[in-house]
Amino acid sequence: MDLVIAANSDLMGREAAQIAAVDLVAAIKNSGQARLLVATGASQFTVLEHLIQHDEIDWSVVDGFHLDEYEGISPDHPASFCKYLKERFVDRVGLRSFRFLRGDQDIEATVSEAAAAVSAAPIDVAMVGIGENAHLAFNDPPADFETNDPYLIVDLDEACRLQQVGEGWFDSLESVPKRAISMSVNQILKSKRIVCSVPDERKAKAVQGSFEGEICPKTPASILQRHPQTTLLVDEPAASLLSAESKEKARKVQS
Repeated sequence: MDLVIAANSDLMGREAAQIAAVDLVAAIKNSGQARLLVATGASQFTVLEHLIQHDEIDWSVVDGFHLDEYEGISPDHPASFCKYLKERFVDRVGLRSFRFLRGDQDIEATVSEAAAAVSAAPIDVAMVGIGENAHLAFNDPPADFETNDPYLIVDLDEACRLQQVGEGWFDSLESVPKRAISMSVNQILKSKRIVCSVPDERKAKAVQGSFEGEICPKTPASILQRHPQTTLLVDEPAASLLSAESKEKARKVQS
């Protein structure tokens, strides 16, 4: 993975959006269209805010895809990723299409339909993050590194569910769903370009393990080390546990 360390989360988001924009414009130039995978959560706030400002992207030929969603959550629930994406991204750019994952509908049918849609052609750019437990999408540890199913129905571990409470999406652990729909690890790796954005000191251990540690299911995002076109963007607090060698080799963004 290429590593970018930004002075703060806003600069991280700006750089992530710039990388994604360049690849989206190139895909549109080469094939007349582009396919974009979009993540949610607090890590993507600044990323999406900067991405929607890139008016050089012809959004009318871009098809968007949803990374994950809770089971049983309606689109008007405050924690709904459908709601998050609609308000923060989809309604603010003129996409050709966006494939939402509806967690409040028949979950098996939702998974089947989403799998068919995302498998139709490669994803040009995947915007992802890393959880406090190093999950990639909702692939909590130990993640399934073997399946080639595009989407899975997964159990959420307690660390993942506590993160959702800590970020303010839910009032209590009991209110966080125990299952979710998630794009699989191997489907994410099929993307041509992966832009992984991770701010905040609370994710420093996950960043260290994912970037410098052994590739293993106990650290799901470590699998990104195998992808030839992945850029990991972090702010300085998230980079705090990285080795001096890693920090020295990283590209720095200070302004």
